[in-house]
Amino acid sequence: MSGPIVLVCGIPTESPVALVLDALADRGTPFVVFNQRAFAEASLQVELADGEVGGELRCGRTLVALDQVVGVYTRLMDDRQLPEWQALAEGSSERQHCRSLHDALLQWIEVTPARVVNRTASMASNSSKPYQAQIIARHGFRVPETLVTNDPEEVRAFKARHGKVIYKSASGIRSIVRMLTDDDLLRLERIRWCPTQFQAHCAGVDVRVHVVGDEVFATRIATDGVDYRYANREGGLTTLHAMDLEADVAERCIALTRTLGLAFGGVDLRRTPDGDWVCFEVNPSPGFSFYESSTGQPISQAVAGYLTGRS
Repeated sequence: MSGPIVLVCGIPTESPVALVLDALADRGTPFVVFNQRAFAEASLQVELADGEVGGELRCGRTLVALDQVVGVYTRLMDDRQLPEWQALAEGSSERQHCRSLHDALLQWIEVTPARVVNRTASMASNSSKPYQAQIIARHGFRVPETLVTNDPEEVRAFKARHGKVIYKSASGIRSIVRMLTDDDLLRLERIRWCPTQFQAHCAGVDVRVHVVGDEVFATRIATDGVDYRYANREGGLTTLHAMDLEADVAERCIALTRTLGLAFGGVDLRRTPDGDWVCFEVNPSPGFSFYESSTGQPISQAVAGYLTGRS
């Protein structure tokens, strides 16, 4: 291929990836897809000369010069979880090829001058939610009082102090947010082998804010579940509506995302009854398709525009 192109990395049938591909096609933007599941048909050569990064990426029959790539959208999963990788013999050359290909691609993504949504290093803050919470607080958002512990007695004291308490993972691994119940207190000994994050419950209305460069898309969520993402699955009800965000809150979301080094982020807020804004975390690889399909917000179009510098 010749001329500027966008590289999309991941599994093309995954909803967020599919939406970005559709948006690029709508714009008439040339793009190439690195389909992780077709790693056997791909190869990568990276060159560094005179301070410039070059090389070639082959995806099937398509050959791309890396210096032609002006934007990269990446939602790469752990390649060791791919069914095609797991079907291969342990220690096989095919497995080694898959591992080295993904490793080289991730390293190139870190150093390419192209616009990237998002670089791996920039996504690292989400691997430690307590660390990310400190950055969030510096941008004027309230952060719930938090306890990360493997000591059951500390949890009991925390609950006695705050009454309603939720718990979730302290890392970047997705977990379902749960309310701490009396039944949970009976099995607290289990956390001795798994430090867990507990937070004082904050009443209010959930708002997800997607930031793409300098563009903001806010969604108000009405739910009767503790974790709205899973409320429908558990017999509850969740509805999403696009909303206008106050200018100063929008600016804080943009500044926070930029401080984290993210071109695209999903900021999880809650508006309390007294008008305060609580921020729980910033998702560095948001599965935005759920929000776009529910509200019609052109998030994927914004991502496609950002990748080509034409937001």
